Amino acid sequence: MKILILNGPNLNLQGRRDTDVYGSTTFEEFIPQLQAAYADCQLDYFQSNVEGELINALHASVGLYDGVVLNAGGYTHTSVALRDAVSAISTPVVEVHISSILAREEFRHTSLLASVAVGSIMGFGLDSYKLGIEALKMRR
Repeated sequence: MKILILNGPNLNLQGRRDTDVYGSTTFEEFIPQLQAAYADCQLDYFQSNVEGELINALHASVGLYDGVVLNAGGYTHTSVALRDAVSAISTPVVEVHISSILAREEFRHTSLLASVAVGSIMGFGLDSYKLGIEALKMRR
């Protein structure tokens, strides 16, 4: 199974930003651990702070990946364009968040992606990504 882990804005600062909310493990540390834990899958990783690059990655996933684990960061609450990209592709997308967006500021409570993703996982720290991979594996 081939899965794209796709991260949006500010997730390049994981492990260095708001560590009380997001933890202190960086993606440079976490992705190899994730790849080792899921050696039966090919896991590719891409992060961008640029909305259009995330949209392009979603479009390119069609026919290339069996699924996408997407943490859109702040775009979760604001990007109609990202929502439309998820809706437009045949690749299943699982929305993930490190923290529970429902336990945070009210402006974070709305996800524009939830209604077009195959599911949403939040609040389990970096394990949210593992749960997203498991969800995609169960769909196979």
